[in-house]
Amino acid sequence: MAQVLEFKLPDLGEGLTEAEIVRWLVQVGDVVAVDQPVVEVETAKASVEVPCPYGGVVTARYGEEGTELPVGAPLLTVAVGEPEAEPESGSGNVLVGYGTSGAPGRRRRVRPAAPVRGARVNGAAPAPAASAPAVTPAAAPGGPVPVISPLVRRLAREGGLDLRGLAGSGPDGLILRADVECALRAAPARNGARPAGAPASAVPAPGAAEVRVPLKGIRGAVADKLSRSRREIPDATCWVDADATELMRARVAMNAAGGPKISLLALLARVCTAALARFPELNSSVDTEAREVVQHPYVHLGFAAQTDRGLVVPVVRDAHARGAESLTAEFARLTEAARAGTLTPGELTGGTFTLNNYGVFGVDGSTPIVNHPEAAMLGVGRIVPKPWVHEGELAVRQVVQLSLTFDHRVCDGGTAGGFLRYVADCVEQPAVLLRTL
Repeated sequence: MAQVLEFKLPDLGEGLTEAEIVRWLVQVGDVVAVDQPVVEVETAKASVEVPCPYGGVVTARYGEEGTELPVGAPLLTVAVGEPEAEPESGSGNVLVGYGTSGAPGRRRRVRPAAPVRGARVNGAAPAPAASAPAVTPAAAPGGPVPVISPLVRRLAREGGLDLRGLAGSGPDGLILRADVECALRAAPARNGARPAGAPASAVPAPGAAEVRVPLKGIRGAVADKLSRSRREIPDATCWVDADATELMRARVAMNAAGGPKISLLALLARVCTAALARFPELNSSVDTEAREVVQHPYVHLGFAAQTDRGLVVPVVRDAHARGAESLTAEFARLTEAARAGTLTPGELTGGTFTLNNYGVFGVDGSTPIVNHPEAAMLGVGRIVPKPWVHEGELAVRQVVQLSLTFDHRVCDGGTAGGFLRYVADCVEQPAVLLRTL
């Protein structure tokens, strides 16, 4: 006789308590193997696939796509022990995004297994099984709609757009985000509200309704963290203009020598790690309960990355021990993972200092908010030609504004100013950095 086991949303770690269902990877009636991913969820940190610790037949799913579930809520039930399903025993050790044993087994459709009424799992009665699988927006009579990105599916769902009638502009008819946004802009506004992804100009002025955007997921996590930073950290900001002409020339010379290309962000990161070695107070955090400043012996360097899901801060582990090539490669890897939504919670936490290159947005300066619980953040504006006095004469040079926001509890202005001046000196004269290597 089959035993129906209930698989609950596991503890995702890093203090995460809830997740939103992005898309189901299995249907009711599917045979699943131990550790086979069954659902993709988005947390406040990243989007991950959750593997099931049981092998058997899926008898029920709980929650439609877009539903937010707390940790411990039922995800699905699996009938274990059906001869027709050839199930595997459960591993009982779920690691989000990685699985707990070998590669997922094959998947095939069988008849939906009837739930065992009255059976008890771990001393608790199982939740009632769903009578039919949830219908996803991508389901089409003639086959699946060519959409890969769960963000595109969600955008269409929130805008009330039927993807089955939309022609994609991507390869092999793939529906892209731009296709959905274009269709939403062309469609009449519903109930006087602006559809998701539509510009503000699409809202009719007469009698326009308020638009309410839930603060949840990554956006909610960012809001909570920034609010906490402002509440707890007495921050101050100092800034300086620097002549980055020689740094830009040095990068051109390095890349002309052959080998892997070096990014500007990697060079700035190298400057940061050297500066933190001279001013370790800024590579620290405050233990409020012990009333101690904790200086870290390593630099886990966070960097701000803008994605479709919002602003995230991936962390380069042991940045102080990496050269420019290694930093360039790691920045590229983490940036790609951030845009794809595949960053793990471990890659988004544990930073000790953050580098924020907001110059990519075409702005000169900013006053960054410290990334709690860190003690400082260096902001870098755009590098643009400006009049500059160089060697006693007026010249056009590549100028950048650098700003440092720091926790005034860990140091005073002298230390912060010394750090920022050293960074500026390295930018203006890269040979200064060479003397510290």
